[in-house]
Amino acid sequence: MVRAALAWNLVVELARLGVGATLLAPTGETPSPIWPDAGPGPIGSAVVLARTENLSEFKRTVLDVAVARAAEEPDGGVVVACMPPEWLHAASDEPMLLRWALLFASTDRRDLMESYAIAKRLLLAGEKSRVGITIHGAQCVADAEHAFHHVADVSLRHLGRTLSSYGLLVDDLHIYRAIVARRPIGIEHPQSRAARALQDVARMILEDARKLTVA
Repeated sequence: MVRAALAWNLVVELARLGVGATLLAPTGETPSPIWPDAGPGPIGSAVVLARTENLSEFKRTVLDVAVARAAEEPDGGVVVACMPPEWLHAASDEPMLLRWALLFASTDRRDLMESYAIAKRLLLAGEKSRVGITIHGAQCVADAEHAFHHVADVSLRHLGRTLSSYGLLVDDLHIYRAIVARRPIGIEHPQSRAARALQDVARMILEDARKLTVA
């Protein structure tokens, strides 16, 4: 649930930067309470809930939504597509599973191992695949930096591939409050450390998105 909240708040922060931002998430017949309601959101953001059951179906939906949003937004917009990790593990060995992925990982050792396993799956699927990590739940900046570098060093040593750092979140209190209130952190608590950190992540995402578009 925390990662769903982080993804949603990231989309809102992207919208606050002036870009058309959409959250796309898979859902069953009954929408999961972890996601906001489908439709327009704050500051021009939007939520799309797709009834898909596997990665292949979801990738087609992502493409459809991205094309539709690009036609509507002058700058093309950004679509943040969220998917269950188990879909990646169950997917066939098709090349280039994802061109660009962002993982939210806590400083917990088991969580870091799971994040590395996902990153490895993605990086081995395509030479041009890019994987970034945002560390959350850290007690201090040093712990967050240590957690990221631990995973990044393992990736470089065993895979010969680097991971990108997309910031860190050292204060989850307002994230939990935002989950309860079902309101974005940047609107409810704009001066909080969590809101400012998410703004930084959104800026990095937008900058890299523009680079990838040009490339």
